[in-house]
Amino acid sequence: MATPEDNAKTVNRYLELASQGRADDIAELYADDGTVEDPVGGEVHIGRQAIRGFYDSLPTNGASADVVTLRALGNEVAFYWSLTIDLGENKMRVDIISVMTFNDDGKIATMKAYWTPENITQL
Repeated sequence: MATPEDNAKTVNRYLELASQGRADDIAELYADDGTVEDPVGGEVHIGRQAIRGFYDSLPTNGASADVVTLRALGNEVAFYWSLTIDLGENKMRVDIISVMTFNDDGKIATMKAYWTPENITQL
């Protein structure tokens, strides 16, 4: 059974992979029947294939992910973070609150990201 510390490590790995745009590796962090709802209220992506497709839109370079705060308790992790994307002549930052739940194997069972266009800042 995964510990809260294990789950926090998985979140940090997820953020590292997200900043690199590594969709295949991100999908492997999820359970076979894992779900992604990003942003909350949008389409729910179910299963690794759908999750991989969702993350395919991430930039593959020029991005960084920075954690502001992270709380890992039981089989859940909540974290406030920002994704900064280099668009060439300018950058943008998205401030996000995400909540992940984990199964007994330490795989991500669910991920919900809370953000709206108001949380995007042009830099």
